This record gives sequence, structure tokens and C-alpha cells, in this order.
Amino acid sequence: MPAKGVLILAVTADVVIAGGGVIGTAIAWRAAMSGLDVVVVDPDIGDGASLVAAGMLAPVSESLFGEGELLALNLLALRRFPEFAAELEKAAGDEIGLRTEGTLAVAYDAGDYAALLRLTSFRRSAGLEAEELDSRACRKLEPFLTPDVHGGVLFGGDWSVDNRRYAAALRKAMLAAGARTVRDRVTEVRPGVGVITASGASVRSDQVVVATGCWTGTIDGLPPQIRGAVRPVKGQLLRLRHPDRMPPVTTHTIRATVRGADIYLVPRADGEMIIGATQEERGHDQTVTAGAVHDMLHDAMSVLPVTSELILAETCAGLRPGTPDNGPIVGRADGLLIATGHYRNGILMSAATADAVLAYLSGERPEAEWNAFTPGRLA
Repeated sequence: MPAKGVLILAVTADVVIAGGGVIGTAIAWRAAMSGLDVVVVDPDIGDGASLVAAGMLAPVSESLFGEGELLALNLLALRRFPEFAAELEKAAGDEIGLRTEGTLAVAYDAGDYAALLRLTSFRRSAGLEAEELDSRACRKLEPFLTPDVHGGVLFGGDWSVDNRRYAAALRKAMLAAGARTVRDRVTEVRPGVGVITASGASVRSDQVVVATGCWTGTIDGLPPQIRGAVRPVKGQLLRLRHPDRMPPVTTHTIRATVRGADIYLVPRADGEMIIGATQEERGHDQTVTAGAVHDMLHDAMSVLPVTSELILAETCAGLRPGTPDNGPIVGRADGLLIATGHYRNGILMSAATADAVLAYLSGERPEAEWNAFTPGRLA
């Protein structure tokens, strides 16, 4: 309880959004642009899991057996992204580092290559673009790859964006559009009433949007099936930087399988390279471990030996909001509007999720690809 005599903030808005990551800020920007009075509540606006990400927009190279509906949703998200990105850069006045060279998936040995070809066959059966390449062709695209690379596949439709620039641009555009922020942690949501924060403050609104990512399970007032469905999945990654006067060592995003272990290397226009990432069931732990750093560097250098000459600029860990079927949860539930559980694809899905939530706020139905990912599937 607050101390006696302390004034507790009470704010009123058309829409209150619990969560200020890329999902929450994308929704806030579009909602404010539509004329709604929007308040976003988060202790770290724009500084959550989206800062610890590679920014891959990769519906093709990440598609897996048995996830056809999720693939369709990711493809919708990618189609929406370029226009959304152009509007965002104009609104924020900043570039977000969108890269469209494609993703080169490579296999270190024959076993890795056989597994890659099985996935490629599945992806082609779904009508996805994939160009098989031998070792020589892979090294023609990326000359610094080791000659030991057995072969690869070029996914020309998979892109990337600078996650930190993107998150900063969303925050800037959201504020320019008139959205307000409360830097506090939502502890309780009340359908048709608003939210309560850790400090005892309240934001009152008939429309409550829950975009709290991996923290969804900690919030009172949510339907139990939603609280129980979203869990934190830890991911550790590395940020490397080229030494002065050293030209970029890669052009494409490289996804590699090294003796069964997956690694990715994502270049940035400013000379950075992102290497990642682990997938660990460790609760809300965000520590960086020596073993993870070792394994990621070892696998990266196995396929791209020149990695050893880059500067290790940062090690970091973040928490993805995982769900039982790896798909997001977007739609109405018990008087609340849910937009959480985007797992590895929060940045990719941010534009399409904003569209879907705006449709719900306007009393309309979102695109049909969202039908498989409503809260009702968790009942």
C-alpha cells in the first residue's frame, strides 16, 4: 500500500496498453494516428526484449514442419512490413536499417546438409522461394565462408532490420503522434476499467490492450489460460563490431547448422554483426553465461573464420514470450484485447499485429490469417 499522504497517479485514456516493447509501441503509434487517446504503461518503454534481438524478418528460413498456419501469418507480416517501415521512417525521421539482400542458409557437413535439404523440400512444397547452392556458389556469395561448408540454400525473401533503430523509431513516432507513457509495471488488468501498476497508480480506460510479452504470466486479472500459456524463453546473443578500416565481412544474413547446432550471423549497415542465439527454459533469468558465449563464437568461426578478427562489443540476454504452439495470442478475451506470445517473431509481426489490434478496436475483423491465433484456441 502507498504511504499515507502520497498522491497516486490516476490517468484516463481511450486505450491503455500494458507493455511498451515493439508490439505495444507499434499498436500505440497506429492507434494514436487513428485519433485515439493512448497511454502506454511499461517500466522500460522500448527497452525490453526487442533490444536483445537480431531483427530477422525470416518467415521462410524459420518455417518448420507442422507450422503451416504460423507460416501463413508470418508471410502476411512480411508483406505488410515494407510499407509500415517506410511510414515509420517518415514519421520518426530516422532510418531503421532495413536490409533486403536475403538469407543464406549453409550446412557445415553432410549430415547438416541433408537436414537442410529436407527442410528446403518442405518449404518449396509450401510455395516458398529457395535456391539450392553448392559450396562454391555459397562462397561466391559470401567469400569469407570456410571451404568446409558443404552447401546451402538462398532464401531471397527473408530480410532483416536493425532492431535497436526500429525500437527507437517506434518510440519516437508513437510520442510524436500524441501517445503518452507511464513508466511503471502493470500488476493487474481490469476489463472495461483499466490497469493498476506496481506503485499503486491507475490508468482508466474501457479498452485495455495486454502486450506484456514474457511477463504476461505475472499479471493479475488475465484469464488463467492466457497467463499459463506464455512463458519466458531465454536467448543469449553477441554483438560484434568490425575494426576501423575493415570492410564488412558478410552481405547476407547467414544461418548455419554446425554439427546439428544452429547459429545465425546478421550484418548491420553500421558495421556491427549480431551472432545468436540460444533457446533456454530458464524462467526470467537474464544472465550471460561463459558456455553460451563460447559455443556461439565457436560455431560462428567454424563457418566464418574471419569472425575471430571482429571486436566483441557486447554480450546480452533477453526473454522471448513463448507459447505451446509457438504462435502469438491476438484477440479479445474476457473484455480484454490480448497481443502477446510472439516468441521469435515480435519484430516481424509488429506491423501486422498493430493492424489486427486496430481492427478489433474499430469493431472490425482482422485478416483471416489471424483466425488460428485467437485466445479462444487456449480454452
